[in-house]
Amino acid sequence: MDEIRYLTDSAVVSRIVFSLVLGGILGLERGLKNRPAGLRTYILVCMGSCIVMMTNQYVYQVYDTGDPVRMAAQVISGIGFLGAGTIIVTRRNQIKGLTTAAGLWASACVGLSIGIGLYEVAVIGGMAVFVVLTLLNHWDFFIRSRARDVEAYIEIPEKMSFSYFLHETKMRGIMIRNVQADAEEPGTDGRFCFICTLRGMRRMDHSEMLKTLMTISPEIYAEEI
Repeated sequence: MDEIRYLTDSAVVSRIVFSLVLGGILGLERGLKNRPAGLRTYILVCMGSCIVMMTNQYVYQVYDTGDPVRMAAQVISGIGFLGAGTIIVTRRNQIKGLTTAAGLWASACVGLSIGIGLYEVAVIGGMAVFVVLTLLNHWDFFIRSRARDVEAYIEIPEKMSFSYFLHETKMRGIMIRNVQADAEEPGTDGRFCFICTLRGMRRMDHSEMLKTLMTISPEIYAEEI
């Protein structure tokens, strides 16, 4: 078993192919969801990490010098720059791309495991990452939907005072916190726009909470972010 961990011509080919397959499996899920980093990005990250690790192993074996994990450490820290490029903060304080960035980092770690010949860790870790990206997506949504606090974007008509809006929401069992005005929102025609945190005094579904707000006036617009 130890022989397959040494860097030979056949090991180089098998490791690159292996990294291509595992990187493709991880990237396929992101690609199907039309994320910024999809199939090709994940494959390149996983394969590139594998090549870096094999290069490091080659230097250590052939020249009998150097730190066998130095280049791997640079991959772990350097992949953060690529991951940061997939994270987007919208004008409404929505943060998108965190899962994709974390997936890229995990894909790089899988590639490093393949590159050094640690196939057991690569397979188990790669499959675990795939499960997290796919099967746990629904569980994550369920947990978020059950949270008592809701981040929301709200528009109220110009003729309605904010104090009246706060009073009416409180009467309906909803507390408003962390109000952040968004006066630059285009196309609002003088309406007061803001982002805030909503919390129900009793347990309420997020959609129910937003619908309750809109019962104050048909001109109110509320959206979860």
